[in-house]
Amino acid sequence: MPFQTLADVRTCLAKLPTADAVFVAAAEARNGQLTKPPGALGRLERVAIWMGGWQGTDTPHADRPQIVIFAGNHGVAARGVSAFPSEVTAQMVGNFAHGGAAINQLAKAFGAKLDVHALDLDHPTADFTEGPAMTEAEVVAALVKGYEAVDPAADLFVAGEMGIGNTTVAAALAAALYGGSGWAGRGTGVDNAGLARKEAAVAAGLLRHKDALGDPLQVLRCLGGREIAAMAGAILGARMHRIPVILDGFIACSAAAVLAKAAPGALDHCIAGHLSAEGAHGRLLEQLGKEPLLSLGLRLGEGSGAALAIGVVKGAVACHSGMATFAEAGVAAGA
Repeated sequence: MPFQTLADVRTCLAKLPTADAVFVAAAEARNGQLTKPPGALGRLERVAIWMGGWQGTDTPHADRPQIVIFAGNHGVAARGVSAFPSEVTAQMVGNFAHGGAAINQLAKAFGAKLDVHALDLDHPTADFTEGPAMTEAEVVAALVKGYEAVDPAADLFVAGEMGIGNTTVAAALAAALYGGSGWAGRGTGVDNAGLARKEAAVAAGLLRHKDALGDPLQVLRCLGGREIAAMAGAILGARMHRIPVILDGFIACSAAAVLAKAAPGALDHCIAGHLSAEGAHGRLLEQLGKEPLLSLGLRLGEGSGAALAIGVVKGAVACHSGMATFAEAGVAAGA
C-alpha cells in the first residue's frame, strides 16, 4: 500500500519526480531538425517535447494509453442537486462493463485500455453540509485505489469519473481551494431551482468546514467524494511512474486541483485535454495554468474529452518521432 494516512500522502507529494531535462533538450534538438519550418506544427511540437521529458526519450510514444473510470455516490445528492437519481451511477457502471457508453467507443477508437472501478456505491459519502464527506480512513482508501489503478506499463493516462451529484462536489472543492462564488453550474442539466440547491449546498459545505480550508487534503476529505479522491490518487500514481496525464473536465480538474494546492508543480506531468461546457471549467483551468487542447462543448464526463485528446497527443508524438530529419531526408534546411 503506497500510504496509510494523509500524512503519508503529504510525504509522497514532497518527493515528486520531475521531467528529465536532458531528454527535454534532446527532444527540442530533434524537433529543430525535422523536415518542416520551425514551429510549423504549433502546439503539437510542445506536446511532443513534454512527452519526451516525462518518458525519458527524444522519440516519445503513445502506444499504450490507459483510461480508468472511477465511480462513487454522494450523500449531498439527496438534496436534489442533480437531474438524475443516484441509482444511475451503478446503472452506468453496468453500461461501461457491457461496452455501451461513449467512453467505451472512444477507448476503442484510440487504442486505449479501459478499466472501471466502482467505489462502495451502496454506501454514499456523507452529506458534506452536515459533516465531513469521508473519514480519514475512507479518503485514504480511495486515494490508494486510484494510485494502484495506474498500470506502470502505460505511456499515457486518463482518469475519468461517474457519480451523480459530483459536479456539486467539484464546485465545493474549487470554491474551498480557490475562493469566490459561482463555481456551481448546470451539471446534468438542472433547472434554475436545482442550480439554486447546488449553490446552497456548496455554501453550506464551506461554512460547515471552514476550519479545513487551509489544508487541501482535508478539503478533499470533508467536501470530496470517493471517485474524486481516487482520481487524485491516480494522477499522483501516474506522476510517481513518470506517466504523462491528460486531464478531463471540471470534476477531474477539481481532483487535480487538490494536488496542485498541496504541492507546487504537482501537475507538471498533466495536460488539459479539453474545455468542457460546464461553466466554471475554464475558470478552474486558469487557476491550474492549463491550456486545453480541445474545445468541443462536451459535458459528459467519463473521461470522454481527455480520451478524444489522446488522438491529439498520438498525432504529436507520431510526427515528432516518425518524421525524418533534414539530414535523413536529404532536404536542405532553411537558413
